[in-house]
Amino acid sequence: MDRFHALSVFVKVAELNGFAAAARHLNMSPPTVTRLVSMLEDSLGLRLFVRTTRSVMLTDSGRRFFEDARRILMDLEEAERAAVGSYAEPTGELSVTASVLFGRMFVTPILGEFLELHPKLSARTLYVDRVVNLVDEGLDVGIRIGNLADSSLMAVRCGAVRQVVFAAPAYLDARGEPDTPDDLANHAIINSTALHASAQWHFQKSETVVTKRVNPRISMNTNDAVIELALQGHGIGRLLSYQVAPYVAEGRLRTVLNSYEPPEIPIHLVHQEGRTVSAKVRAFVDFAAKRLKSDPYLDGFQHRPES
Repeated sequence: MDRFHALSVFVKVAELNGFAAAARHLNMSPPTVTRLVSMLEDSLGLRLFVRTTRSVMLTDSGRRFFEDARRILMDLEEAERAAVGSYAEPTGELSVTASVLFGRMFVTPILGEFLELHPKLSARTLYVDRVVNLVDEGLDVGIRIGNLADSSLMAVRCGAVRQVVFAAPAYLDARGEPDTPDDLANHAIINSTALHASAQWHFQKSETVVTKRVNPRISMNTNDAVIELALQGHGIGRLLSYQVAPYVAEGRLRTVLNSYEPPEIPIHLVHQEGRTVSAKVRAFVDFAAKRLKSDPYLDGFQHRPES
């Protein structure tokens, strides 16, 4: 008797609650299915099913064996996929999620490069400013900014960012640069509700955490809008360092209160857990992680404030 074949037949009978249904699904004759299950029961020395003219039910021993058998078959399938996938070319559709601005700035160009390398692959993105459940949304890979909660996801750290306070040089020249968080009371605050649901901004000086409740002149629900208003010289905003890094590099924005920045915030690529992953996911995670780790805008230590 082929043990794995018999296990596959047994599992299918248990899943479909019937020998005839399992036979149709497996394209086998009902007597063959019955014989294989009987041989498996004889080899184990226990009864797996309670059979009546109307139904087939697992015994207590059968239920325990069913869970073990199903896990063994899944492990075998994963091992086979791993052996083949190690040399497989990425194919099919790759789905990736990220926040809107991060997706536009980083994921889109990375995906473009990746698709050029793998012509048999297509891609789909979901850029939203919320945490997306990969399983519920049917997604392959996500980029998460922040400390990860315990989950069943595999994670690869690929960078870090910081929360920075910024304004246009013209605004700071006219209104003065704040030296401490308390000085923000004398400034026009542009608050991002996408990043800060409340108007409380958290700072840290050495080991001391400081929470400052700001009084926004305007609250905006997109980070792009906050940046645009700050560029026009209308006030002080606060976002993640990567979001304003290009404008800081150009001199169009200037960061302030650098010595009060909180600790860096990690960035991770996440995907569903498993000893094996598909060729497309494995290849993209490796490719994207290398690109993100080398990006200077995602180096949380690049502009580490002096203590």
